[in-house]
Amino acid sequence: MLALGPWFVRLSGVGPVAAGFWRLALALPFLFVIALVARQPAHWPGRALGGLIALGGFFFAADLAAWHVGIHMTKLANATLFGNISSFAFAAWGLWLARRLPSRSQGAALSLAAIGAALLMGSSAELSARNLRGDALSLLAGLLYAGYLIAVQRARGALAPLPLLFLSSAFGAAMLLPLSLALGERIVPADWTFVIILALSSQVIGQGLLVYAIGGLSPLIVGLTLLTQPAISALVGWVAYGERLSALDWAGAVAIGVALVLVRLPDRGLRNAPSQPS
Repeated sequence: MLALGPWFVRLSGVGPVAAGFWRLALALPFLFVIALVARQPAHWPGRALGGLIALGGFFFAADLAAWHVGIHMTKLANATLFGNISSFAFAAWGLWLARRLPSRSQGAALSLAAIGAALLMGSSAELSARNLRGDALSLLAGLLYAGYLIAVQRARGALAPLPLLFLSSAFGAAMLLPLSLALGERIVPADWTFVIILALSSQVIGQGLLVYAIGGLSPLIVGLTLLTQPAISALVGWVAYGERLSALDWAGAVAIGVALVLVRLPDRGLRNAPSQPS
């Protein structure tokens, strides 16, 4: 679901920052209802935790703004490739928390994942001066997204996933709307179809499952799993734009799959995160 985001951003019919605003704002009523049904009603969690969630919302809003602008200034493959630096940054954060170097199997998993991502995107990515600004914005977005993931992981120790996602989305939407207005972007789409699909797929489903998973899995596993996004992007290019998948593309997808198996072998990966509110 997260990997479909760049495609729907291009189809949204609004400015790139406005697309980020609608992704968050339109998700709020759905998250509110789901939270009530799941008996996880949103509530103000207190000053310290609220400040942490607001910081996470800022990182997420800045990530969406930078990445959505970058998507329009470089190739879709480049934006996906550089945006996924967050996967390795979050995995490195998990290793730092554990105060240990990666084990042999973890190192092999990280290496395979890096090779797989490079193979998937290498055939279509294009490094050139023309794409430099878009590539830089996508790289910045990946680092900002890692900051958001770290804030979410820390907040999940005290808050259930749905209230956390609702509050962080609300903070992010409040930050993106004035920025979009200041940039003079088109705010209201002529067709609401794709902004609604963007909100439901990337935010409600994609981020909802991600925030839930962060409560029970180590950052290393979450980071590597996020690297499935280039594989999904390649499949989107195949289905939507007729971009043929090469042998290198398939090899890259297999390498990421093997990395996910390696990192989950018994007694080889980092210990799971302690039990957190569900």
